Amino acid sequence: MSKEMEEGLEFNMDFSKLRKVVGQCSEDVIPAVAQCADSGEVLIVGYVNKAALDTAVKEGLAVFWSTSRNELWIKGKTSGDYLKLVDILVNCEQNSIVYKVRMAGKGSCHTRDKSGNPRKGCYYRRIKIDGGKIAGLEFLPGAE
Repeated sequence: MSKEMEEGLEFNMDFSKLRKVVGQCSEDVIPAVAQCADSGEVLIVGYVNKAALDTAVKEGLAVFWSTSRNELWIKGKTSGDYLKLVDILVNCEQNSIVYKVRMAGKGSCHTRDKSGNPRKGCYYRRIKIDGGKIAGLEFLPGAE
């Protein structure tokens, strides 16, 4: 992914993501949202397969299945920014989960703010609307 896509203010949504997951991923997966147990802030949206969910339960950490690398992804294993599990919620159709978590590091996003710190979550920009049309993106206050 490009730095502009991940950290810029150009609006360029990847509406083909699910098609890519189907085409690239060798596992059956469901969406998994990591949400701060205290503030309710959405931190990350990823995917889990049975192995990721079983590992999450065993380790007490948010674990995902990387659909691009086709491998288990223990969030924080590389960065040290683990997400400790508080609870796991399941939707009515049992086709998505919410990890209620507490951060054990500085953030949960792999991108960094202008000071070089990991961003708390991956949702740090919002759509800017002008005259009823999308006019790009803007940083949430304090997220630059």
